Order: sequence, then C-alpha cells, then structure tokens
Amino acid sequence: MKLYRFSPIKNENELLDAIKHIHFESHKLCKNSFGKYLPNAGNVGVFCHYDDEYKYLIGIREKLTEASDNFNQKYFRLHNPIVIPARDDVPETTYGFLYIRQSDPYRHHVGDMDFYLEENEYADLKKHIEGGEAVPGARVFPAPRLDMIELFDSDSDVLAYVSTKKMADLVKVTKSGA
Repeated sequence: MKLYRFSPIKNENELLDAIKHIHFESHKLCKNSFGKYLPNAGNVGVFCHYDDEYKYLIGIREKLTEASDNFNQKYFRLHNPIVIPARDDVPETTYGFLYIRQSDPYRHHVGDMDFYLEENEYADLKKHIEGGEAVPGARVFPAPRLDMIELFDSDSDVLAYVSTKKMADLVKVTKSGA
C-alpha cells in the first residue's frame, strides 16, 4: 500500500509532477480561504517521507540550484526557474526557489508554497483571525518567529502559507525552526 501520493520520488519528472500538484492544490487552498488568488512568493517546498528519498532529492536539488555556503539556507535559487502554465483560472506562476524538506514519515503532506500580502493587508488579516473571525482553512501559524498564516484542508495533502513580502523573502534564506 502506498502511504504518500508521490513519495518516494524517484526521478526529476516525478519531482516536477509533485511540484505541479503542490502548485494547483495550494492555489485551491488560497481560493477556498479568500475567494481569490494572492500573489505567489515564487518558492516551493517538497517534503520527503523516506531517508533515501531525501538523499536522492538533495542530489537533484544540487543539480538544479545554485550552490550556497550559507548553512542556514532553506530555499535554493533554481538555475532555470520552473514555470507552471495557467490552467483554468489559476494564473501562470514562476518558481525561482526550491526547498527539499528532510524526511518525516509522520506527516503526509507533499509540500508547500507561499503567498504574500502587503504589510497592512497582512496585519489586518492576522488581527481578524486572532480575534476569532473565521476564515475557512486559515489559521495563524503557531511558531511565533515565523509570522505566517497557514492554509490547510483536512482533505488536502498540501499546505500553503501567507505572510508579508518581507517574510516570504526572509524564509528563502533561513531554515525554519518549526
């Protein structure tokens, strides 16, 4: 029985299929929560579920991305951005950064990506959610150092996050402690 939709990912085509799935599912989460699509931050994370899969995907990532000597780096800049063409009302999106998350067999998610809002819009949204206003499938992310709103659906194997542009850029260069 296969526990995870894509894992273990065994080649670059399967990695791209997982990224496309993350892209379209994340946009669905965003539309379900807000009734529209927010701007995309241009980064995508793929989650591993097996140690061998993680080692293999790090090797692929090293081929596809620029090297870095920043040991805290989470997202790596792609040599050639991944462009997902528009489909139905989901806009075309270019991903310039890739993250491969260490294996975690206890979390079923395929991956995540980030949306962003202007600082004042984000502050208003966060205030409403913290004040108890229901936004379907949205909650304030519990790690205080990562000021983000998580988008989720119990029936989805993808997560998405909303933050400010500044935070979306910051997360590209630091590892998450969460």
